[in-house]
Amino acid sequence: MLKIEDLHVYYGGIHALKGLSLEVTDGQIVTLIGANGAGKSSTLRSIAGLVKNKKGKILFEGQNILGKTPEALVGMGIAMCPEGRRILPHLTVMENLMLGAYIRNDREGISKDLDWVFELFPRLKERTWQRGGTLSGGEQQMLALGRALMSRPKLLMLDEPSLGLAPLLVKEVFEIIRTINAEGKTVLLVEQNAYAALKVAHYAYVLEVGEIVLQGTGEALIENPKVREAYLGG
Repeated sequence: MLKIEDLHVYYGGIHALKGLSLEVTDGQIVTLIGANGAGKSSTLRSIAGLVKNKKGKILFEGQNILGKTPEALVGMGIAMCPEGRRILPHLTVMENLMLGAYIRNDREGISKDLDWVFELFPRLKERTWQRGGTLSGGEQQMLALGRALMSRPKLLMLDEPSLGLAPLLVKEVFEIIRTINAEGKTVLLVEQNAYAALKVAHYAYVLEVGEIVLQGTGEALIENPKVREAYLGG
């Protein structure tokens, strides 16, 4: 589904990604792990069209999407749930969700996807007309996920979905990621909680200072001594 070849990203004089290459297979959960500043979020932002200063190839369903606008990429089936949730606090839960479907005009499909989001996140259905900014941190994360799903993405990118959440909510978020994947969505996951990310991942990449240094199945990397020492507390 997605193939990145020799991707370079620059922020001024900073070379954030240094020839990164990776693949995301249709129907899988693929995760990127690494320390802060390793280039994980830069990878997602590049795919989403939010980084201008880049070169290389980003192929989505065989088409090079480098240089396409974020709006065009959403229309092609790529959605990102950003770090920090980025919901619109003064809009209601329903308004936030419907913003996720802003490029769609298939009313029946939108209604069906809204029902699915409420099935995934019953708490959102109970708070349809509540302002997003008054929700708890966990509820805001659910809203951000639901909003991304309302665009009916083929590829769902998640940037730090468990950030700032209590352990019980973290477990719930990862169960939801599994459910979303089981419903046919391909997921590219960036996550500081390396163990939880590797447990759900079919395949994983380890980034260090803008380069991939290890890759393999989630199970294999959990057992890798270098990964255990650096990211899993030994």
